Amino acid sequence: MKPTEQLTEEHNSIKLMLKIMSNVCDKLEAGEKVEPEHLHQVIEFIKVFADKCHHGKEEDLLFQAMIEMGFPRDAGPIGVMLYEHDMGRDYVKKMSDAAILYGKGDETASSTIVENARNYISLLTQHIDKEDHILYPMADGQLTEEKQRELLDKFEIVNRDQIGQDKIDEMHGILNRLKEIYPV
Repeated sequence: MKPTEQLTEEHNSIKLMLKIMSNVCDKLEAGEKVEPEHLHQVIEFIKVFADKCHHGKEEDLLFQAMIEMGFPRDAGPIGVMLYEHDMGRDYVKKMSDAAILYGKGDETASSTIVENARNYISLLTQHIDKEDHILYPMADGQLTEEKQRELLDKFEIVNRDQIGQDKIDEMHGILNRLKEIYPV
């Protein structure tokens, strides 16, 4: 397996959460009540799995390896991906703040949740497509087999030591439970 294949597999889980988020937004837009705990679980999945685990591997490991191969950090595909990661974090922060208010009974916060969730969904959908079809093939074409094995070993360290396999399993459990509640 190549490091980019592992990242693409992680994209599949993230895309599933984006569909769940869209269904949550549909409910909120229809004036239906959503369990605040579900909102917090969606946000936790994004913060832990999508950002800390997945984006962490990209930013700290894959992108660094590509920069060492001569790709510019602040321009071109890597610059765009880093900018979009930051945009996503901003949407998630606004969603998280609004979810806290919603959990305290402020139903007007639902419009802020929906606005930022829809923006995040749109951003990440396009972002993932660019990574899967442009950035990752570029990386595969430039990184040696030795560098790819090294990256996979480092990805394993992130999973095991920085995030923890139990936490990753917990995130997949959240994903599967929410998929049952908000079918996609």
